[in-house]
Amino acid sequence: MSDIDAGQVALVVVLALVLLFVVVALVRAVRIVPQAVAMIVERLGRYSSTLDAGLHLLIPFIDRVRASVDLREQVVSFPPQPVITSDNLVVSIDTVIYFQVTSPKDAVYEIANYITGIEQLTVTTLRNVIGSMDLEQTLTSRDQINGQLRGVLDEATGRWGIRVNRVELKAIDPPASVQGSMEQQMRAERDRRAAILTAEGVKQSQILTAEGEKQAAILRAEGEAQSAILRAEGESRAILQVFDAVHRGDADPKLLAYQYLQTLPKVAASPANKLWFLPAELSGALGWLSKGFTGGGEGDGDRYATRPAGDSPLAADDLPPVSLTDPGEALAEARRESAAATADATSAGTLSGLRFDPAAERGQRPGVDGPEDRGTGGGPAGGRGAAPGGD
Repeated sequence: MSDIDAGQVALVVVLALVLLFVVVALVRAVRIVPQAVAMIVERLGRYSSTLDAGLHLLIPFIDRVRASVDLREQVVSFPPQPVITSDNLVVSIDTVIYFQVTSPKDAVYEIANYITGIEQLTVTTLRNVIGSMDLEQTLTSRDQINGQLRGVLDEATGRWGIRVNRVELKAIDPPASVQGSMEQQMRAERDRRAAILTAEGVKQSQILTAEGEKQAAILRAEGEAQSAILRAEGESRAILQVFDAVHRGDADPKLLAYQYLQTLPKVAASPANKLWFLPAELSGALGWLSKGFTGGGEGDGDRYATRPAGDSPLAADDLPPVSLTDPGEALAEARRESAAATADATSAGTLSGLRFDPAAERGQRPGVDGPEDRGTGGGPAGGRGAAPGGD
């Protein structure tokens, strides 16, 4: 019984080992490759094939997967590298590389680590390119630097089965002292531009202001000229109409003297007049007015010559037709108004304790002036004109 039990145990162990071998062989023989991944297979230590995406069967213990290569485009950012420019300034440059594996076999067998190889090649190429440029060109020629780097890297990595799609300079950092100088230079340049723009603005403003003042002066002068012309025409027409009205109305010397006396207070009406002069002919006008209200004035016929009523030196076409009141009708209307005012004053009684005297109110002396002269000196001015006649 013991021999039978030992044989069964040995058989079970052998079957278990065979089953384990079969399982391990199946695991090593079946390979599933993901999308965008390539696997390098070696048979007995030599390159055999490249497995693409899908299910593949390998010979167990003979075929071996050497490496798995990612076929997608990769982005690698390298740390800042110090680079010296042609004007002996050290700048720190960060680079970013965009590349893609096009030949997995070459990427595995042509270079041990293609990432490190790309990084070192980028640093050396960057130093060569930047070394031929000064700081100003380095800061303003990024596209040119990117193009040169891409050309050199693509040519060098082509035999590695790698295609460099793009090279970008992420940052170019000059020294701190140079940055301060650059800021001062930029600030000075901006101040210069601001001063130029301000000067141009002031210039344009002054030009426009002068042009506006010129046009305003021209328009003001034209307006004043037209105003003066219109004012002169109006005054001329007014003078002609007054002149014609005086001649047509047959104004006698007494009326002219009365108007003359009414104008004199206006001469001294201004508060600024401290001294004013009387015309030389004032005494003659006062004498004529006094004689006119006292019935005299016959001896002055030579001084004030008479002329026929309505005799005007203006022609009929000099002025447009005017509607002037007939002197006789105007005199009658004035006499009627004076009589009505006298009646009202008489009926009112006394004023300030004195009996109202119509003759004294009109500036007449009782018993001297006749009833025909009532309308000549009526009103307050007539009352004032009676004083010279009494002297």
